[in-house]
Amino acid sequence: MQWNNFLQPDLILEGSVLTLTPEIIRKYELKGLVLDVDETLVPITVASASPELQQWVEQIRSCTVLWLVSNNLSEARIGSIARSLNLPYFLGAAKPSGRKIRAALKTMNLPVASVGMVGDRLFTDVLAGNRLGMFTILVEPILHPDAALRSHPIRNFEVWASEILGASITPKRRRLANLDKSSGN
Repeated sequence: MQWNNFLQPDLILEGSVLTLTPEIIRKYELKGLVLDVDETLVPITVASASPELQQWVEQIRSCTVLWLVSNNLSEARIGSIARSLNLPYFLGAAKPSGRKIRAALKTMNLPVASVGMVGDRLFTDVLAGNRLGMFTILVEPILHPDAALRSHPIRNFEVWASEILGASITPKRRRLANLDKSSGN
């Protein structure tokens, strides 16, 4: 597999994870989701789930199995978020390593291709999911309001580098909502 294929998400959502709906999950026949935590579900400086996120998890839980897999090493922080959402989790995943994602997949007992890897980062979440044969979903990061005023240099670099390597990721202002690579766009 070429680099551009490893970095190409199957689905790019314009908006946060909260824009991922049961209808989208059913459309792509996903039976499970592995969710990144930092800036995918909560800003990196926040240690609890928002009421909106809790409501979203309850809605999504009705149609799919959920697991949290985070690179973060803080048991106190990730454990607190996972408990507030009543979700199983792994921390210290070292994505793009697939070790802990594979452990979550084994526990889910679902075919790998029917599980989505959802995250805000190309070189960790999307790369890890694609390497394992998962359906990958790239979402906009959820940032703390103070951080949202600054640029997001790591993500900007990842988008730039992935485009150089041939993945069709475009800057936010040109991105189409719910673009998927199967539509030929």
